[in-house]
Amino acid sequence: MFIATVILSALLAIGFALASLPKVSAADSMVAELGRLGVSDGRVRLIGALEFLGAAGLVIGLWIGPLGVAAATGLVLLMAGAVVYHLKAHDSAKKTVPSLVLLLLSAIALVLRAASL
Repeated sequence: MFIATVILSALLAIGFALASLPKVSAADSMVAELGRLGVSDGRVRLIGALEFLGAAGLVIGLWIGPLGVAAATGLVLLMAGAVVYHLKAHDSAKKTVPSLVLLLLSAIALVLRAASL
């Protein structure tokens, strides 16, 4: 089961780290997209930083179990918030499903990491 945890954590870490870059740098397209959802400009960088820290926490958490659990929990909460924002904005399924998939994968990573402690 730990091998599944490693693979999922690594894939999620790569995905979240890459997704964080345009947010941390406050790329115009990202600020506009999140602004459309009702996210303020200042929170765009915060979300990016949290995604990056979550990605780092997943990787480091492979050696320090409680950190991995905490990072996965944070990413679950972050993605739950993203889904809520998409639903409040009445976004299409095409725009909402990626956040929902990341929510579910983060929840699976959380369960796997907690089970392997």
